[in-house]
Amino acid sequence: QVQLVESGGGLVQPGGSLRLSCVASERRFIIYTMGWYRQAPGKQRELVARITISGNTNYADSVKGRFTISRDNAKNTVYLQMNSLLPEDTARYYCNGHLGQYDSWGQGTQVTVSS
Repeated sequence: QVQLVESGGGLVQPGGSLRLSCVASERRFIIYTMGWYRQAPGKQRELVARITISGNTNYADSVKGRFTISRDNAKNTVYLQMNSLLPEDTARYYCNGHLGQYDSWGQGTQVTVSS
């Protein structure tokens, strides 16, 4: 399974922006569907955004119009650009790589939106 390492989290004020990155360990990254999930304390992990090998994307309703997922296959990297952040976006964000019956997860990166 692919190894995934996230970065880019941090503390940001409401209305601010962050860009998360997730680097995959192998060149087969190109055939994985990649996704970003998040989990807030006391809540279940939820899908934030997903991008297929052909570049098709889908988003949670709560982030549509504010977040953008993209991938750079040459760099084995998937990004999540987060704009107009809200306090309710506070969570630990996890990168996911999906291929067939396999799912790989990173360790996550914390995003805190607070004034």
